[in-house]
Amino acid sequence: MKLSADKEAEIKRQHWGEGMPVGSIARQMGVHHTTVQRVLRESGVDESTVRPRASIADQFEGFLRELLQRYPTIRASRLWEMAKDRGYRGGPDHFRRIVRRLRPAKAAEAFLRLKTLPGEQGQVDWAHFGTLTIGKAQRPLWAFVMVLSYSRALYLRFFLGNAMPQFLAGHRGAFEHFEGIPRVLLYDNLKSAVLDRSGDLIHFHPTLLQLASHYGFEPRPVAVARGNEKGRVERAIRYARDSFFPARDFKDLDDLNAQAMTWATTIAYERPCPEDKARSVKNVFLEEKPRLRELPPDPLPVDERREVQAHKTPYIRFDGNDYSIPATYSHRSLIVVASLDQVRIVAENEVIATHARSWDKGEVLEDQAHIEELKRRKKAASQHSTLDALSREVPAAQGFLQEFLKHGGNVGRATQSLWQLAQTYGAEALQQALVEAQKQDRIRVGDVKILLDRRRHPEQPPVRVPLTVDSKIAGKQVQFTPLDQYGHLTRRPS
Repeated sequence: MKLSADKEAEIKRQHWGEGMPVGSIARQMGVHHTTVQRVLRESGVDESTVRPRASIADQFEGFLRELLQRYPTIRASRLWEMAKDRGYRGGPDHFRRIVRRLRPAKAAEAFLRLKTLPGEQGQVDWAHFGTLTIGKAQRPLWAFVMVLSYSRALYLRFFLGNAMPQFLAGHRGAFEHFEGIPRVLLYDNLKSAVLDRSGDLIHFHPTLLQLASHYGFEPRPVAVARGNEKGRVERAIRYARDSFFPARDFKDLDDLNAQAMTWATTIAYERPCPEDKARSVKNVFLEEKPRLRELPPDPLPVDERREVQAHKTPYIRFDGNDYSIPATYSHRSLIVVASLDQVRIVAENEVIATHARSWDKGEVLEDQAHIEELKRRKKAASQHSTLDALSREVPAAQGFLQEFLKHGGNVGRATQSLWQLAQTYGAEALQQALVEAQKQDRIRVGDVKILLDRRRHPEQPPVRVPLTVDSKIAGKQVQFTPLDQYGHLTRRPS
């Protein structure tokens, strides 16, 4: 136990000035007697005066020192169990104090302040900022942060998740923001960066390697338990938590990111650079910017690709929402290509549907053209089903409808009308009426209904409508003009 200088002076005064024994000093000062013995021993008191009292653990001291030298971090409880097996009869609390006194002190580790060259290194990390409510959905709000180690210029962008698509979009946005790429990027063993590691053997995520290859930087994970290696990004995250996010009002994610960009290019740029407080981060970044690697001519595509299954309804499910597709693509495997603001649905390398992406849950997003097509297909299917049923029950219907079609009639409407006649008069009566109508070359549904009525009521004579003549025109003669005199009406002007 380390005492303050005034307490150590009081122990020495009570021993030398008052002649108090070790035990009495310990009780008066409220410290352990071994602490008093150490202070007096270091001040030159004779060893016999401050020698610890005999303890039942004394015979185990050599055994404990040897084990602690071989296993410096072994727990005192385990040593106590081992000592009990060898005959120790004391309690665990006193034994723990003995072990604490004998355990070799861990050497303090000194950390060097890391220096980097301009454009040499950047550091990347995620930071969680709670949740964001969108409709019925609670989405996690994550901030992607990249900071340049030399100038401390930072990039801050918020996402509704921290999966690989957001990870890639964060890098692409940061490189475009800095208008260049650092040669090395440090990662804190993120799952998006490092799949696993065994000692110095690192298994990088293949998508990260593709990203690094496209932009030409070296991905490098920090050593385990070496937080000082990525202290710049941790301080940048803490700075964003303290300076930007508290009491921040925003309408939606786009508004939040617009405010974050404004903050990063004004307030964060104008703060003093930690390496040179006489200059701002912006001034140091302008010095660093020419040292960054140039951007490639084409940015890396960062869209998410996922295989989905369309079932009997013309919709696919993606990220908790339903998106409509043309009805002809039902019961098929399709590919969703999703950016942060758009969802495209692909079949055999052809985009068959495009929707704005929804970050809500349980929404149905429809293209009206898909719905109209479905209605037309349902109507055609209904007509086809009616035609099949009519043909089964009334075989003459097919021949009648074929003739009806030659006369330019609406077969769909005629099919429905004949089906209604079959329900009203019976299939057998309709069969006979259709046969008779075709023999008489009366290819109209109205003629078929007249034949059905005659068969049902044969005793009723045909209805004769008397012709009445208006008295105003009775007895007048009508002169007919030859039709060839109207030829000029059909001739085109020369």
